[in-house]
Amino acid sequence: MSPDAVGNGALIPFSGETNDSLAVYPLHHGLARPISRVALSWSRGNSLRVSLFAEPSGSFDTGDGAKVIEVKLGGGDPEIDDADWRRIAYGSVAPFALLQSRRNSLSALSKSSYHLDWWEHVLQYSKDISSLLTGPKLAPNPIIEDPNEIVTKNEEPTCLKAAWELMEIFYVDKQSQAWLPEKLVDWLADYDSLFTSTQETIHGKLVDFQNDLVNIQVIEDDPRYWEVMSSALSVGWLDIVVKMLRLHGSYQIDQLSKRELENGLVEAVAVLISKMPRLRPESAAGNLGECFKSKPDFTKAWEKWRSQITKLDCSPYWIQCDNQQTREGLRNMLQVMLGNTENLCTASCYWIELYVSHFLYIRPFTTGIESMYNLAQKCIQLKTPTGTHRLTGLMIGILAENTEVVIAEISREFGPWMVAHAVELLTSGSEEAEILLHDERYNLGGISMVELHRLAYAQVLSSHALTWQIAPIYLTSCMKQGMGLLENLLYRQSVQHNNLLLKNIEICRLYELDHISSNIMKVAGVYHWKHGRKGAGVFWLQQSQDTNCLDRIAQQLFDSVGKSISDESFKQWEGLIELLGSESKPAGGLEFLHKYRDFKKSLQMVYSGKSTDAARQAVGSLILLMKNPSTPQRFWLPLLFDSLKLLNWKDSPLLSVSETNLLLNKLQELSLARQRPHFTEPNLPPQALSSIRLALATNLGRAILDE
Repeated sequence: MSPDAVGNGALIPFSGETNDSLAVYPLHHGLARPISRVALSWSRGNSLRVSLFAEPSGSFDTGDGAKVIEVKLGGGDPEIDDADWRRIAYGSVAPFALLQSRRNSLSALSKSSYHLDWWEHVLQYSKDISSLLTGPKLAPNPIIEDPNEIVTKNEEPTCLKAAWELMEIFYVDKQSQAWLPEKLVDWLADYDSLFTSTQETIHGKLVDFQNDLVNIQVIEDDPRYWEVMSSALSVGWLDIVVKMLRLHGSYQIDQLSKRELENGLVEAVAVLISKMPRLRPESAAGNLGECFKSKPDFTKAWEKWRSQITKLDCSPYWIQCDNQQTREGLRNMLQVMLGNTENLCTASCYWIELYVSHFLYIRPFTTGIESMYNLAQKCIQLKTPTGTHRLTGLMIGILAENTEVVIAEISREFGPWMVAHAVELLTSGSEEAEILLHDERYNLGGISMVELHRLAYAQVLSSHALTWQIAPIYLTSCMKQGMGLLENLLYRQSVQHNNLLLKNIEICRLYELDHISSNIMKVAGVYHWKHGRKGAGVFWLQQSQDTNCLDRIAQQLFDSVGKSISDESFKQWEGLIELLGSESKPAGGLEFLHKYRDFKKSLQMVYSGKSTDAARQAVGSLILLMKNPSTPQRFWLPLLFDSLKLLNWKDSPLLSVSETNLLLNKLQELSLARQRPHFTEPNLPPQALSSIRLALATNLGRAILDE
C-alpha cells in the first residue's frame, strides 16, 4: 500500500527505489485528520480489510474518526466480477474432475497410447472450460441490416478467454497444427479490440471511422476510408473490406454511368479480395475467401491469385481513372495483397497485427514454432510496442516455448484459477513440460509445480464461504499435501449451522474420510450440548459413536433427574432419556430412568381412571424398580410416595405379603441410611414418610387376610 494514500506521513516506510518490485494498492479513505493507527485483517476471498483510525481531535469534531476499507489483492480480473468468477469456479469443477478421472484411467496404459489419446481428452476439457469464459452477450443484430455498420460482434471479448484460446491453439489442438497461422488470424479477429486499452488497433480505427461515417458526405474522398480498409485487409478481415468497398460512391445508381471505369476497378479489387486463397480446412459460414486443405492445391491457387493481382496492378486503366483518392487507395490495397513489407507495416498498428499480416501475404507456409518466434522478434523490432498488454507477454512466452515464462505470465495476469486449470493444456503432448511441471522439487517442500498451483487455488476457494465446498476437488488431486489441507479445511467449518454441517459430513463421505466425519460430529455434539441444544448434542454424539461422551452425559442427566423425580422434573428430561436409549449405562445409570419411565406411564393410566389391570401393571413396575440394584437409594422414598394410590387400592390389596415386606425392608434400610453424613433428603412433603408407613401397614394387613 502506498503510504501517501493513507496519511500525511509514511506509516510503513520503504525505499522509493523498490517500487517496481512492490504491489502498490492506493487507499481512498476520505479521513480529514492524520492517521494514527492501522489494523489489518483478512476479509473474504483474496481481500484485505484495512481499518484506519484518525488522530483524536481536542475539539468537538463531527467528522469520521475511523474508516474500514476492503482492498482486493492481486489475482483477480478487472473484467470479471465476483459473481462471474464464482460461476466460472463452479462450472470448471466438472471438466477438471472428469479430466483427472480420465488421466487415472489412461495412466495404466503404455506411454505411447497415453500420449496418442490424451490430447483429445484435453481438447474436450479445453472446449468445456472455454465455454464458461464467454463474455456478456450483446444486443442482437437488428432485423434490417444497417449498411453503415462495419464492425459487429455478438459478445464482449475478455482477456481471460483470449489467453485460454491462445494456449489451446498452440498446445492442444493437434488437428489444426498445419493451419496454425490461420488460427492466429481468427484469434486476432476475435480479440484485437482488447489491445485498444494500451495502444492503437485496427479494430479501434474501424470503430472510430464507423462512428464518423454518418457525417461523411463523399466517403471515397476521405483518406481514412482507404486507410482503414488497407489496415483491415492486412489482417485478413475480408468481409469488412468488401463491405466497405461497396460503400464507394461509384456504386450509387446516379453515378454508375459517369464513373463506370472507376467502379470497374473497385469491383475488380473487391472480387480479388473475396477470392483470396486460404490454407485452412474451412471458414465460418458466410466468410469470404477460398479455403484449401492441401498445400499443393493452395500453392496453385495462391500463384494464380497473385498473378491476377499483378496483372491488375499493371493495367492501363489506372491512368484513365480520374479519382486520385480511389486510384491510390486501390493500388495500395493491391500492394498489401502482394505482401509489400512497407505497406503492411504502415497498415498495421502494432506488432501482433503485423505478425498476422506476414502469415497472410508473405509467409503463408510458415511451420514450426521456432520460425514463428523469429518472425515475432522481427515484427517487434519493426513495430515497437507503445504499451505493455497482459496478452503480449503470454504470446511471446508461448512462441519462445518457455513453459516457465508462460506459467509466470498467466499467474501474474490471471491469477490462481487460470494456472490451476491451464497446466493441463501446457502438458498436453509435451514430455518436457510434463517433466518440468510434474517433477517433485525439494525447494517446494517435495511437491511439484502442478500441486503447488492447485494448492494455491484451493486456498483461495477455501477462504470464501461460497466456494469452499469445491476446494476438496482440487485438494484431493494433490497427492502430497492435499489431504492434510483438506482435513484442516473440514475441521475449520462451523458446526452451528445444520446445513453446513451436513454438507461437511457429505464431503467426508464422498472422500471416505470416516475418522474426520466422526470427529466433526463429535465436535458438533459437544457444541450443541454446551449451548443448551441437548437433543441435537446427543444426536450428533450418537452419530459419532462417542460412548465416552454419551456416558458422561448420561451420568450428568441421571444426576439432574435424581435431584427430584417429580412429574415436572421428569417431563423436562424424558425426551433426552428416550433419545439416549438404554445402551448408555454409566454407574447407577440410565437403566433406572428407563424403568422409571415405564412405571410413570403405567401410573398415569391408573390416575386417568383405567382398570385394575393397569394398577397391577404399575405395581409390577414398582417392585421391579425396588428390586433392581441400579435404582439408587435416594429414589426409594419418592417412588413409594408416588405409589400411595396403589398401596391404598380400594377394591383389593395389589401387593402380596412378600412384596409388602420387601418395601417395608427398604424403608428400614432407608432409616439406617439417614444416619450417614452424606445422605440427601428427597424433596417431599413432611408427612410423606408417615403416609407411606401407614399405607404399607394397611396393605400388609389386608394382604394377610386375603391369603
